[in-house]
Amino acid sequence: MTARILVTNDDGIDAPGLRALALAARDAGYEVVVAAPREEASGMSAALTAVTSEGRIVVEKRDWEGLIAYGVTASPAYIVVLAGLGVFGSPFDIVLSGPNRGANAGGAVLHSGTVGAVLTAANDGVRAMAVSLDVLNPSEVDATASGGAVLVVPDDAVLHWDTAARMAADLLEWLADAPPGTVLNLNVPDRPVADVKGLREATLAPFGQAQMALAESGEGFVRTAIEKTGEPLIPGSDTALLAEGYATVTAIRPPSQVTGVRLPAQRPASR
Repeated sequence: MTARILVTNDDGIDAPGLRALALAARDAGYEVVVAAPREEASGMSAALTAVTSEGRIVVEKRDWEGLIAYGVTASPAYIVVLAGLGVFGSPFDIVLSGPNRGANAGGAVLHSGTVGAVLTAANDGVRAMAVSLDVLNPSEVDATASGGAVLVVPDDAVLHWDTAARMAADLLEWLADAPPGTVLNLNVPDRPVADVKGLREATLAPFGQAQMALAESGEGFVRTAIEKTGEPLIPGSDTALLAEGYATVTAIRPPSQVTGVRLPAQRPASR
């Protein structure tokens, strides 16, 4: 039986990379349904949020070149939960999330709506993959109060969405045979597929490529900016390998209990 794939993202239903990923999965022989936020929902992590109309979440059906697609007034993780409840048909075997506009690398994956969707899927034992395109360009900068280099994202029209989509599709056969709940985090350089040096298994760097900075503050307001992190690259990490021109893949998992930590002994509550 043909495996069913849910394709979602956090950049929104109209993001060009979403269509490229969905079509690549379909062309690889899978049954594909798209369900993504109607508006951009970046940085949502695994938040379960929705905008309702009279208590109802809007699910707007669209037709994409023969693909079934839905624009949903909900966060990516919420959309995955809705899929598990059967809102978009029979159960899905795989969830794909992305391609994100910008790498999801290092410890910064904690904040990603793209990654939050796949970790939510894994909680239900569904195999999943987050896909991101490394598009941040530190050569184009604006000045900030901290003196850092503000990262600028190029226009969507010039980005290599097909490269991310093709490399993700190449991993689907492996993912379909992986244990239930397996999650992959794939990051792809923004270049033609022939110019990608290869795919490497990577460790998660301690930090992502960017960091939040305070650009300005005043009476009753603050303004922040996203700056390039000044942390050194660690060999073998996702951020280092991306900088060398490799696509990276890392197996990740939802939060889990830490064992072996000596905690305070159980005692009655203070009165």
